[in-house]
Amino acid sequence: MTAIRCAGLLRRFGELVAVDGLDLEVARGEIFALVGPDGAGKTTLIRVLCGALSPTAGTAEVLGWDVGRDPEQVKAHLGYMPQRFSLYGDLTVMENLRLYAGLYGVPASAFEARAARLLGDFRLSAFVGRPAQFLSGGMKQKLALACTLIHEPELLVLDEPSTGVDPVSRRQFWRFLYGLHARGMTIFVSTPYMDEAERASRVGLMDRGRMIAVGDPGTLKATMRGEILEIVAAPQQEAKRVLRDHPLVESLEVFGDRLHVLVTAPQAAAVLPAALAASGVQVAGLRPVPPSLEDVFVSRARTAGAPAAGPPA
Repeated sequence: MTAIRCAGLLRRFGELVAVDGLDLEVARGEIFALVGPDGAGKTTLIRVLCGALSPTAGTAEVLGWDVGRDPEQVKAHLGYMPQRFSLYGDLTVMENLRLYAGLYGVPASAFEARAARLLGDFRLSAFVGRPAQFLSGGMKQKLALACTLIHEPELLVLDEPSTGVDPVSRRQFWRFLYGLHARGMTIFVSTPYMDEAERASRVGLMDRGRMIAVGDPGTLKATMRGEILEIVAAPQQEAKRVLRDHPLVESLEVFGDRLHVLVTAPQAAAVLPAALAASGVQVAGLRPVPPSLEDVFVSRARTAGAPAAGPPA
């Protein structure tokens, strides 16, 4: 069954097209990760799916309800955690949970059992009386997720939920998401972190309002056009200049002291070291490497037409 279906979805803000004729299907029971640079239209798409914005044209259905005609039904069966979830700092952990339970219309008879289960799942039971403003970043994130789940939604939609959270808390957060997924929940998450996208059942690469590729991470990488050469060279700035100007180089991304160079010509691995040496660049290493999702994004964005706004953040 389908959890999300978009057909020709368009959302404009005046002359600005934020979502441009987008088609998408997300199956029930999967984790779908939405990846793209700032300004790609990810947050606008999510707000349309959550019923906060109406489509300009096209259709979007969530759990069988049309978001334009039945936004309240969508909101009742969906849990939405935006980029900046509004916890109330002067309220305690339990008071925040009780507040959101009231906003979602959770019956008083069901609240105590649900709250106890969520507090246990997210290891917040010892902090029920602590004001939210005195929680760590990771604990605030867990409390926000608990508030989002208090009405037991069928679909969980998360807009960059782990931005600004330390790596340990991010990994822990994803363990919680896997636990929810194991219980049958459908999860739709936008993320700027490619390691998080790798954990999803399927990934959608979005750029300039369009979905430029959809598939499981392994398939997207396996079907990427061209080859990635990893080059370690010094001085790196001069190496970047030479490679970006070279006709055999499709794109270049920097990963610390390594350069990932996308090439399509089979002779590139033999030609590029000579071009670098001619400009006084010393090549310490050159080898083909498997593409990352970031490499796939850059390649697909170029193939789709206009240059990408930049790789995912």
